[in-house]
Amino acid sequence: MADLQPSEIRIGDTEREGALTALGEHMGAGRLDIDEYAERSAKVATAKTRGELLALFTDLPAPHPTFGAAKAPTPVAPVSSSAPVPRSGGSAVPFGQRIMAAAVPLAGIAAVVLFFSLHTWLFFLLPAAVMLVGGAVWGDEWKHQKRMSRERYRQERRDFRRRNRGW
Repeated sequence: MADLQPSEIRIGDTEREGALTALGEHMGAGRLDIDEYAERSAKVATAKTRGELLALFTDLPAPHPTFGAAKAPTPVAPVSSSAPVPRSGGSAVPFGQRIMAAAVPLAGIAAVVLFFSLHTWLFFLLPAAVMLVGGAVWGDEWKHQKRMSRERYRQERRDFRRRNRGW
């Protein structure tokens, strides 16, 4: 690892994008014609090391591609399976409802597999049965959410009227 030269360090998509941007600036300045730009762009796309990328800019003035220090991956906090998943409305989806939401497409896949293995079309009723069970268990939650949002709207409207009575 100590024997690795800077020109032998591998590059990623960020460096390739920077090189393509620099080539575009050179073409815009008239230093490259469209054919040279296309040829060099193709070489940028296939470049694997810094040396291969910098070789495309030896006859061009600045801007050249820049290479930053490699960033360490940002650690991601583990998510517990019992934690509620936030929705856009700010409420959380119950765990059982998340399981049923995943069960519907899995039931569809199982129906296709069973249909082709046992040649019975009745298996296509399986996803509908899973949806019916899920709707029976969690089907009225949308009514509660709608009622709560309606009540919140009315409360905000009352508060607005109280604050602006003098107008």
